[in-house]
Amino acid sequence: MVDVVVLGGGIAGERVAVEVARGGKSVALIEAGLVGGESPYLACIPSNSLLRSARSGESWEHAVARRDALIARLDDSAAATRLASAGVGLVRGAGRVTAPGTVTVASPGDGVAKVHLAYSDLVIATGSEPVAPPIEGLADIQAWTTAEALTCPDLPRRLIILGGGPAGCELAQIYATFGSVVTVVEAEDRLLAAEAAFTGEILADVLRRAGVDLRLGVAASKVSRNDGGIVLTLADGTQLEADRLLLASGRRPRLTGLGLDVLGIDVTPGQPLPADGSCLVKEGVWAAGDATGTGHTHVARYQAGIVAANILGSPTTADYRALPRAVYTDPSVFAVGLTPEAAAAAGMTLETASSTLAETARARLDTEEAGYVELYAEPESGMLVGAAAVGPDAADWMAEITLAIRAEIPVKTLADVVHAFPTRGEVLEVPLRALAR
Repeated sequence: MVDVVVLGGGIAGERVAVEVARGGKSVALIEAGLVGGESPYLACIPSNSLLRSARSGESWEHAVARRDALIARLDDSAAATRLASAGVGLVRGAGRVTAPGTVTVASPGDGVAKVHLAYSDLVIATGSEPVAPPIEGLADIQAWTTAEALTCPDLPRRLIILGGGPAGCELAQIYATFGSVVTVVEAEDRLLAAEAAFTGEILADVLRRAGVDLRLGVAASKVSRNDGGIVLTLADGTQLEADRLLLASGRRPRLTGLGLDVLGIDVTPGQPLPADGSCLVKEGVWAAGDATGTGHTHVARYQAGIVAANILGSPTTADYRALPRAVYTDPSVFAVGLTPEAAAAAGMTLETASSTLAETARARLDTEEAGYVELYAEPESGMLVGAAAVGPDAADWMAEITLAIRAEIPVKTLADVVHAFPTRGEVLEVPLRALAR
């Protein structure tokens, strides 16, 4: 019997387990894959490493060596040691709820049940998995997932990327910079369709100048093999040839096979768990990370803190108004809070003010080209409710806007903030003064 069983050892699961164990409870963490999850091994860290190498002009071979060193060559022993040091019991295998209050763990190799754990609280932090789009012939093609594209040593001569979201844009820039002929296919009519329109427009121009062929507003319908590699047929009849096909077309919560029906929890395929503001699914069952549909590493870490606090007896509620979103291309893209489209759909009227990074001395000093900021305020309250920016290291100099939204700092106060000269943060002064007026 343990106090808490954590299903999934990614960013969220690891933090919950460590904090709850340090709070005095007995904890078992169940993980069939890498402790630490995808972010440090298969997603954020290798992507940012390769992007940095691309900006630095390194060779592909040097970039791969640097990446592999940073991801510890997919060795999670250091993470496992951290768990043990915190007093967390690590159980390798796939966990499934077999009765209320009981989880059975099967060996990852043969699937044979090896451990039965009784618990008081259950935390579901099983992450997400890639979604394969409904394309004829895709099952017969050995397509890359983003994880494979970020860990493989190969540099394909021709690469087609399905999906123009954050992952697709980052990978397009990575491979194009290192010499691959890259084509991005996106069914929406712009990149980064979930963000403010200007972000995708600026990034599209950047990628095109890097040699990326963007096919926007058209879906893929069929894929097949030929002697030279693969042939992708688009809905308009266009055929594209490549050596590799990369799926960056979305992810869904990994919730199948967990036995949640035993607990009376209905799981709709592809949908997240319905958790309340304290990340509680039902009495004694908690969820954090991609299982709740968040899709961002930093949000998973935040939710893990919420879950741990509640399990340890400190009632805590999450505040999702100021969750940052970032795309680490060069220039990078940052967004927080509401987008204009989301506000319009909710019937909200926003005041918008903007500025270009070119107006700052820092941009002129660094000879930066692309850079633009939009701030969105709610007129009646005089508070910021959202923002978006494109520019070098945008997530860094836009952090004050995240704080402003979270802390409900009035626009008039923000407009009186003095920024050091010469910095990129000065770009915020013009739109803040405009909104304050």
